[in-house]
Amino acid sequence: MQRAKPKSVQYTLRGVPDFVDKALRAKARKEKKSLNQVAIEILRQAVAPEQKRRYTDLDEFIGTWVEDPEFDKAMEEQRQIDPEMWR
Repeated sequence: MQRAKPKSVQYTLRGVPDFVDKALRAKARKEKKSLNQVAIEILRQAVAPEQKRRYTDLDEFIGTWVEDPEFDKAMEEQRQIDPEMWR
């Protein structure tokens, strides 16, 4: 079952000062994000800094692997093929 995305709306902003545009674009380039992502993040922080962003990916776990010989042993046991089951 797929979750519904949170409701969002689309804005068109006019009269953005040149220095704001340059700063947003530089931040987007530096963080390797889209201009839209950076602008939304900044707006969210400005109006609701206490609300943490809810992530739906597994990025927080990247680089947190810990070697565990017991786990490796259990995985190896699961990878055993029973030739009788494949006849």
